[in-house]
Amino acid sequence: MQYPLTEKIGNPDLLVGRTKEFQRFGKWLANIPKRLSKSRAILARRKSGKTAFVQRLFNQLWTENGAIIPFYYEFGENKIWYPDLAIKYYCAFASQYISFLERDENLVSERLSLHQLREYGVANSNKLIVDDIDSLFKDKEMGLYDSMWETAYMAPHNFARRFDQRILVILDEFQNITQYIYRDEKCEGKPDETLAGSFHSISESKIAPMLVTGSYVGWLTRVISQYLQAGRLKQIVMSPYLTSEEGLEAVYKYAEFYSEPITNETAVQINELCLSDPFFISCVIQSEYDDKELTTAEGVINTVNYEISDRNSEMSKTWNEYLQSTLQSVNDQYGKSMLLYLNKHADRYLKPRDLKQELSIELSLNQIQKKLVMLSEADLIDRGVSDIRFRGLQDGTLNLIIRNRLQEEILDVVPDFKQEFNDKISKLTAENRQLRGKLNSLSGKMAEHLLALAFRNKKRFFLSDYFQNVTDTTQLNIINVKERVQIQREDGKSMEIDVVAESKCGRVILVEVKKTQDKTGFKILEDFQEKVQVYAKLYPNKTILPACLSLGGFTKDAPSFCELNGIATALEIQHF
Repeated sequence: MQYPLTEKIGNPDLLVGRTKEFQRFGKWLANIPKRLSKSRAILARRKSGKTAFVQRLFNQLWTENGAIIPFYYEFGENKIWYPDLAIKYYCAFASQYISFLERDENLVSERLSLHQLREYGVANSNKLIVDDIDSLFKDKEMGLYDSMWETAYMAPHNFARRFDQRILVILDEFQNITQYIYRDEKCEGKPDETLAGSFHSISESKIAPMLVTGSYVGWLTRVISQYLQAGRLKQIVMSPYLTSEEGLEAVYKYAEFYSEPITNETAVQINELCLSDPFFISCVIQSEYDDKELTTAEGVINTVNYEISDRNSEMSKTWNEYLQSTLQSVNDQYGKSMLLYLNKHADRYLKPRDLKQELSIELSLNQIQKKLVMLSEADLIDRGVSDIRFRGLQDGTLNLIIRNRLQEEILDVVPDFKQEFNDKISKLTAENRQLRGKLNSLSGKMAEHLLALAFRNKKRFFLSDYFQNVTDTTQLNIINVKERVQIQREDGKSMEIDVVAESKCGRVILVEVKKTQDKTGFKILEDFQEKVQVYAKLYPNKTILPACLSLGGFTKDAPSFCELNGIATALEIQHF
């Protein structure tokens, strides 16, 4: 996998989960070469992972070098004169296009200038690039700025049509095109809100379909509906939350990358309190809380509470900035009261009449309706199928932030999150079967990775700390741990060893990991023994310590085979 587009998530391995989303979009991508895929819009609130998702799609397509050429462009939150946008947009597209053809990943981030693009076009007999560049120069000189913009936004479709190619146009934060693009060169006055309509016709392109995203769902939906017609883009809602298993994996990943000590139990607790929200999890793992201690339940509660409640935490700063901008439209006591009430009772839809009665609001039903519409357009509440039904967001993280921000002001009661978190962990601990089930479920999915993490984190240990029936009782000093190591037999057959851990003394632990609940028997162990022998031949100076981790247990004939061949055994990962 190559990463020509630098992903905002940072280290690519920090992108965890999204299995269903990648599968769903994989089918959509597979139909693009056949001209069967309709343009799409991903609707998701900020910090939901949508940018990381579409950037990974770009890098996957670029790496595959297949039938789809990806183009990624983000509409930023900075003012720009629209002829300058035309040049910037065209240079970004043409540079990424050339990058894909020439396999030069540098051109994705270091885009070529118009002059450099023209030189490439001349040198490679690409008349379309040459004509486009000449047109951009001529139209700018003549002040034909609409023509410049048309040359730019039509480029992906025109290239796909001219060369019979398929191009995926990824436009991140698309709603910003209505707020930051100006027809005035000094970017004074009002921005041109109509530029989104430029994509009206090409949004139906089957040779260069669009994938647009936006962090403000209501805003993006209005832009699509007004300028592109809602039916032209299939709208996909992306939840900010991972599955429970994926959330646990995220906890372990972040803890590993940021060298933050945790235990298996506190990993589950962090995931539960953070609602499997990867951004929330990352804030807790990286928290600047002075007394952060993530190896105890109390430490987890205090750190999570700090991220929600302290004005200086990353979590609070991020969401307070969001609320500051969205609450401006409804900055009065009744509006805030309705917002708080709806988000505390997010399990049911309420009508203006219900809120008037339950909150004793001294406003007309029409006035309440208007405030509710404004809150829904600000992406702070959901609107039902009926125009008069509203409910709080099904967004636990944002609900916590809203309660922290508004509850004392509205109800004169400070929310006791520490007690709530403590009750949640107490319940989880009491239901020990549930806790063990979550750990086993995670182990079943990523046992190799957890075992490798354990080896890396502990570094100095006896093999008997993790396995039974160990013949070598000398302490190890681990200097390198690899997962899913490929080796090759003399006849060319490829084989894979799940975990390989090298000790400074020259010993090497080779581990076969079986994650299913089926018992491991003679056949599997015999195949593993062959891998051990092949590895020993490849590295004759190494002392091999074979071991097998089988979460489903072993058959009756397994122990004697393991004892005969010196294979240590384990049914679970004892230490993290």
